[in-house]
Amino acid sequence: MISFLLILLTSLFFMGVIVRTKSIASGRKGPGLFQPMKDIFRLWKKGSVYSKTTSFIFQLAPTAYFASVLMAILMVPHGNNPGIISFDCDFVMFAYILALGKFLMIVAALDTGSSFEGMGASREALFSMLVEPAFFILMGSFTLFTGHTSFHSIFSMLHYGSYVSYMLGVLATFVLVLIAMIENSRMPVDDPKTHLELTMIHEVMVLDYSGFDLGIIMYTTNLKFAMYGAIISNLFISALPLEFSIPLFFAIQIGFAITAGIIESFMARFRMGHNPQFIFILTSVSLLIFFGALMVLEKFM
Repeated sequence: MISFLLILLTSLFFMGVIVRTKSIASGRKGPGLFQPMKDIFRLWKKGSVYSKTTSFIFQLAPTAYFASVLMAILMVPHGNNPGIISFDCDFVMFAYILALGKFLMIVAALDTGSSFEGMGASREALFSMLVEPAFFILMGSFTLFTGHTSFHSIFSMLHYGSYVSYMLGVLATFVLVLIAMIENSRMPVDDPKTHLELTMIHEVMVLDYSGFDLGIIMYTTNLKFAMYGAIISNLFISALPLEFSIPLFFAIQIGFAITAGIIESFMARFRMGHNPQFIFILTSVSLLIFFGALMVLEKFM
């Protein structure tokens, strides 16, 4: 429950920190930290308009997408405090609950009958498929390293005692940050501010959404960012009591948001053909983590 509440609280300002960082990096003052949430609240007060070519799937997808992310958040622990849902190999359900929500958004994009939205859906499905091995190799490596198979047990038993184990923590942070950027369709894979349909990915998938549904989709992105930030924080707060772990949690979340803002400010978007190569790098780094875990356990032959 602690993790769930902290993630909900973080989601209120996470995107604001990213926007403010990008504004400062470009020499502007920028909007307030809560301006993105104010925009979402404004959308929630408006009605939605649906095309006559769409079916009930188009109307259902945003709510199901939001519900899938909420369900995944329930599995994220906070240090020694388990998530509301916790069981052996829960990270498998975590990954495929998120995949279910994304699948429904992809089907909803195809439901519009738009060639542009279908193209964006195809790219979104490809990138998600390519990033999946990196996540499972990473979690499998920590399962091997700790001897446990649930989020809570893995993070509560994760202790660093050598230079190699510290390296594993740094590499895992790197992988999770880039997974979060890819899953949320941010730089350098996608540009949320682009307006050219031929190069859009996530944004072109939601072109036909408006009002309350669009607000739900935008807020779900905030939740996903905060969720991945919570997973990253668990790499460092496992042995700390709540009075220290909660401030460190917020510090890591703010640091993650600033990092995302800096990446979007100083990195150009990759050419579409280079994105699969970039995503495959994460799988290679995850394999390094796997071999590092074998070295720590002295099982590397």
